[in-house]
Amino acid sequence: MSLSPFHLAIPVYDVALARTFYNDVFGLEEGRSSDHWVDFNFFGHQLVIHEHPKTPGQESAHTNPVDGHNVPVPHFGVILEWDEWEALAARLKERDTDFIIEPYIRFKGEVGEQATMFLLDPCGNALEFKAFQDKSQIFAK
Repeated sequence: MSLSPFHLAIPVYDVALARTFYNDVFGLEEGRSSDHWVDFNFFGHQLVIHEHPKTPGQESAHTNPVDGHNVPVPHFGVILEWDEWEALAARLKERDTDFIIEPYIRFKGEVGEQATMFLLDPCGNALEFKAFQDKSQIFAK
């Protein structure tokens, strides 16, 4: 399966704070920018942070139960290679990241087993990073 890069634009109420977060925490390369928005290379995809007043979802996220955890909705993220996910989890733990859901293995021993973790950016946008040992399980039922 050949994947095309996605484009995602998200609201941030403090562009400078969000820019620093995506640069420092994830080491993302910047593309074009202005005083009101910044393009990032988000693991091969185009993520754009756009200045926008705080949204109700950024103040208090809704959640749905998944595998015994409260998963924030909405959220976005990326599926990484297993070793990339492990390295990112270690890096985030070293930075004393405040996780919504600590890195763990979801659906352990079941169809769709995956590594996952959730955190918030400084403007309240929820991010999920996951990995599969067997990528054929990504859409398994």
